[in-house]
This record gives sequence, structure tokens and C-alpha cells, in this order.
Amino acid sequence: MSRLHTTLASVGEVATHYGAALPQGPVHFARETTEGADGLVVFESRGRRLLRSMGWGFPRLTREMREHGDDPQRLGLVGDLTNPMWEHMVVDPRYRCLIVLTHFANPDGAPGHKTRTWFSVKHAPVMAWAGFCRNLPDYGPVYAGMTMVANAAVMPTNDRMPVLLDPHDYDAWLHGGIRDVIGFQHRAPFAAERMVVEHTDDLWRSGKLPATAQPQLALL
Repeated sequence: MSRLHTTLASVGEVATHYGAALPQGPVHFARETTEGADGLVVFESRGRRLLRSMGWGFPRLTREMREHGDDPQRLGLVGDLTNPMWEHMVVDPRYRCLIVLTHFANPDGAPGHKTRTWFSVKHAPVMAWAGFCRNLPDYGPVYAGMTMVANAAVMPTNDRMPVLLDPHDYDAWLHGGIRDVIGFQHRAPFAAERMVVEHTDDLWRSGKLPATAQPQLALL
């Protein structure tokens, strides 16, 4: 599962899609979101959906890292729900969120010459990724996304993919119990036929966004 996604839609479009209230003041997020950068997240508070930017990735600092004076790693992917890092949080709906994205990318090709292959969903200008979020001391609000077995469209580049949600899934994800969480992770992924696969010649570290999104970028 790659650690790169992007949101090529306006904040207003995103808020309308999710029925979310905009925060006061400007919303800052990275067009190319990697772990540690800010992305867009929708969460619920007191019965209202709210949109805000958060840092992608929960901090992880092992004893060895402390001994060597290393900075914490950022972990933005949730694969094993029984991992002690996640097990107490994933059962509580208060920490559920919808991660906003329009595309995610995987590296493709030979080692040393990896290029970007982008994935999106047909007829879905905005997608939702099942996520968890929390406001942490010293780090502020952060989020991570749950992963699942990849479909046939994504599998050539990675055997994992985001747990993508349709609009009719949003309430179940935000309010469901742990059985619902497990069910979302282990259900069949979005069908390969629903995916748009965009192969590029752009090197993995190029910073280039999908060419098909250039008309959208011109409007932002």
C-alpha cells in the first residue's frame, strides 16, 4: 500500500459532498499528501460533520529510537486492527473519520526507476477512505487510513489498497461497532471495473500530479 494520495477538489466541493461544515478561517492541506503532511478529513462532533486539515500519520517512537535520539516515525496505514497501537482506538466511534481524496498512487516499474501509477474511482470526483483520527498532545490532530486486500486493478502495483467507502457507507463507518469495522476491512474491495488506472512516466519522487487532473487544478 503506497503512502501517497491527493485531493484535487476545492474545499467547497468537498464540504458539499460530505455535508460537512467548514471551519472558520482558511483550510491548508498538501496537494501531494505523504505521511507527515496535512490532508483533509471529515469527522463528526455533536451530531455535525466537520471538515478540517490534519497531519497524516500517528507518531511511533520505539525505545531503540529514543536511545538513538531519532524522531518519531509517522504511521499512516492501519492494517492489523489488533496491533496495540490501534486496538483501543478502533473500537470507539469517536475516533472514526472519512479521509478525503481524489486519487491515490503506487510506485510502478523497475527498482531505481519507479514511476507513479494513479488510481481513482469512475464517476466519483471525491472519494472517502475509512480512517481513524485523534487529537494528540504535542502533535495535534492526526489521522490514519485502514487498508485491505487490493482488487485486480491495484494488485499489479501493491497487494493492499485503501478501504474505500461509498456515500451510503459513511454513517455506518462513523457510527458502527467494531464488527462493522472488521466487516469493512474484510469485505470485497471496490470492483476493478470501477477503478480508473493512470500509468505515467513520472518518477516516483517527481512530485507530479495526475495529468488528467490538470483541468481541475486550473480551477483551484
